[in-house]
Amino acid sequence: MSKGMRGGFPGMGGLGNMQGMLQKVQKMQAQMQKAQEELQARTFETTAGGGAVKVVVTGKKEMQSLTIDPRAVDPDDVEMLQDLIVAAVNEAMKEVDRVSEEEMGRITGGVKLPGM
Repeated sequence: MSKGMRGGFPGMGGLGNMQGMLQKVQKMQAQMQKAQEELQARTFETTAGGGAVKVVVTGKKEMQSLTIDPRAVDPDDVEMLQDLIVAAVNEAMKEVDRVSEEEMGRITGGVKLPGM
């Protein structure tokens, strides 16, 4: 039998490789789905202003709670409090993105997949 005739039929070796690759992709998709569900169930807490403002968001990027230290409330400087809230929320969203990217990177071996 010639080298091109492995398994008795030319080209059949490629189908076995294709099936194995498809199984790997399906396994990766299942792992990614599970990781995404676990991430969405988590909460992320960040602070700003040395703890004056605390924000808790879910992995779905929904704010769950906002805590403001009463000492941070200055009627003459509402703008500072607004800035602290924005900073805390933005940091929480970045943390969700960072953890999500890290988790997906573990599954994909660091390969960036379109749409992920």
